[in-house]
Amino acid sequence: MGVYLDYNASTPIDERVLEKMVDIYKNYFGNADSRTHQFGSNAKNVVENARKQLGSLLGIPSEFIYFTSGSTESNNLAILGLEAYGCESGKRHIVTTAIEHKSILKPCEHLEEHGFEVEYIRPHEDGRVHVEEVLRRVRPDTLLVSVMHVNNETGTIQPVYEIGEALAGKEVYFHIDASQSCGKLVEELQKQSYDLLSISAHKMYGPQGVGALVIKNKNGRNSALKAIMYGGGQEREIRPGTLPVALIGGMGEAARLLQKEYRDNRKRYEANRRTILEVLENSGVQYQINGDLALGMDNTLNISFTGYNSEALMLMLQDKALAGISNGSACTSQSYAPSYVLQAMGLDEQRISCAVRVSWGREIIQTELIKQITKIVKEWQI
Repeated sequence: MGVYLDYNASTPIDERVLEKMVDIYKNYFGNADSRTHQFGSNAKNVVENARKQLGSLLGIPSEFIYFTSGSTESNNLAILGLEAYGCESGKRHIVTTAIEHKSILKPCEHLEEHGFEVEYIRPHEDGRVHVEEVLRRVRPDTLLVSVMHVNNETGTIQPVYEIGEALAGKEVYFHIDASQSCGKLVEELQKQSYDLLSISAHKMYGPQGVGALVIKNKNGRNSALKAIMYGGGQEREIRPGTLPVALIGGMGEAARLLQKEYRDNRKRYEANRRTILEVLENSGVQYQINGDLALGMDNTLNISFTGYNSEALMLMLQDKALAGISNGSACTSQSYAPSYVLQAMGLDEQRISCAVRVSWGREIIQTELIKQITKIVKEWQI
């Protein structure tokens, strides 16, 4: 099968997390909202412990954390959950970026159909939006500003810290999609100012199918955010449905481990990036890096191999059992459409068609493997 280089789509689950989940499935099988017996109480303890572990990782009180099925649901909740308040208050203006995940863009499109105005800020060619271009669009009727922390396709870190500081204390909700940064940029998130934050377990060595939305109090008041699904009083009536105790416990365990190990992980991300860039530089392959390396995460590269269609390269690497890579978000990969992220950056069509995303984890990538990949690319280019 080769080496897995699509960590931005999903990380493999940590074996220690899996062991924790198996124990929960076997021994904590009660409904966490069952109040009449110890089985329910035991399950609830697992959930609340996980909530504390996530709170510790993020540096926030655990009561701000609401469990969801993942970042897609969290993003939808953060945006659509403010619709009623926006209508009541007359705040029907939203500012976001053109490079957000589809789980941000689609809910925004939905609100546009219901009378909201949404402004989509385009990044510069370095893949980063400018703080001033975001802030100067904030108006008295602005309900929400939503900017991702790290772009899933390019790995570019967005200026959310500066935006958060500027919006702190204002009557504007600031939401961050931290799917790609939670558990990696730990200290940065702990210092970050925001009102709403989305995270997903399967981007941080946890299980698929669970995530969380952080909902902070707004200027000393409870958040105006409302549920977008109905059917029960779970998660303080913000997100109904029986809690998946083992998944939540696994997410908590992943958070606990990452809080201990994120510094060492980061060193390994950096080592892998150095290896890939050094091999590329010495390979004779014609390529371009999409996005500014100085602004990017240490675990992601978006590379255009000149004259080499990205679909052909991915299939060839798969056929030769060398590597699994992608050319964009897993949520849009079935459409084979040009990357809207790279288009928003202003890259030309040819460069976009040659682009692939390589993303890795803490496992060390062997230099020889990267050399094999670049050798295949070079032979094709010749």
